[in-house]
Amino acid sequence: MQTTFSVHIKNALCSPCLRGSFMEDKMRIVVLGGAGKMGCIAVQALAGDQRVDEVVIADFNLENARVVADYIQSPKIKIEHVDVNDHAGLVNVLAGADACLNATVYYTNLPIMEACLEAGVSYTDMGGLFHTTLKQLELSDRFAERGISAVLGMGSAPGVPNLQSRYAADRLDTIEYIRIYDGIKPPAPDDMRFTYAVPTILDEMSLAPMVYRDGEFVAEKPLTGFEDYWFAEPLGLLPMHLSLHSEVATIPLSFQEKGVKECFFKINYWGMAKETVEKVRVLADFGFDSEEPVEVKGVRVAPRDVMIAMMGNFVPPVTDFLAPPKNEPPDWVKEIVTEVKGTKGGKTVTYRLGTLTVKGALPTGTAPAIAAIWLAEGRIQPGVYPPEKALEPEAFFDELSKHQIMTRVTVTEML
Repeated sequence: MQTTFSVHIKNALCSPCLRGSFMEDKMRIVVLGGAGKMGCIAVQALAGDQRVDEVVIADFNLENARVVADYIQSPKIKIEHVDVNDHAGLVNVLAGADACLNATVYYTNLPIMEACLEAGVSYTDMGGLFHTTLKQLELSDRFAERGISAVLGMGSAPGVPNLQSRYAADRLDTIEYIRIYDGIKPPAPDDMRFTYAVPTILDEMSLAPMVYRDGEFVAEKPLTGFEDYWFAEPLGLLPMHLSLHSEVATIPLSFQEKGVKECFFKINYWGMAKETVEKVRVLADFGFDSEEPVEVKGVRVAPRDVMIAMMGNFVPPVTDFLAPPKNEPPDWVKEIVTEVKGTKGGKTVTYRLGTLTVKGALPTGTAPAIAAIWLAEGRIQPGVYPPEKALEPEAFFDELSKHQIMTRVTVTEML
């Protein structure tokens, strides 16, 4: 299956800080889903940043929100109850904020952006799983007219690979391929925990991965395209496979003028045990991922809703994702690698950028926190942009390094 998209992606040329003459204003950032697994990491990063004055945990689950606030112990944190399906209530919570960080499941991206438009608040999220991202880009003119900005897919991946690609693209005349590998420390075979939003993981397991080949987007089958890839120690050699992801929706179009012929995203079982993924796929084969309701004892219920509810029992508590104030941080080991091959001055050059986290803050929550601050500072022109068109890579990698998330660049040239 081949699909051609004609999305025009504009540059968000970074402007000087627009808050300069208003520095007496307090920076207030709302984290929707701030009581969730990745949202709580963003809250912790924002609360620990001296540029931020107030962080709002806006969540439906007030019990979890209080757990997160009590754990972080920062006077900057406020809690607001919000239902993202209540448009008026959502706009009310967003009113007066400098930026909204959407850490909820990607299904809510578009309605939350509509609420941001009404409230006049800039926006960032952790990804739209390719297809939603393309729909979000269509809101760019409306955001520009409103005088607000949005950076889409600013988690760890998508997010970091977009900036890695931009770093290499800025230094190459032409580009042959952009290959993205997201390597995560594998859990024990009997570890059945889910590391992020269960609905998103189920979609990544079942929806067709999109790859970019010779000017077209091609749909592949889930869990295909396997290859072994070497990551930095302590990860080493990991089996990687294709997965549907937002980076591929924008990167090849952003650098289309450089002749990109290939772009894909691969991951190792979404950071879960291979055995757990196989069990979930068996359930899917039996139809448990279907959204079509079936009747059970007189009650109509969607099998997928039941499966998601049951899998909620295998989601770690939010405190497992936070760095303790005094003790060792969580044992995160993750390297996001982007390889970009092209030419410079007629010579073949390959860039390998690896962003490594070893017992540091998880970049999925930290990267959007930095993006939200940049949005609040007015560093992004009004409109809607992918990360590679909105953020300066070197400055962003420098900020990540302050959270012990380090980026290494290797350049290989043909003699």
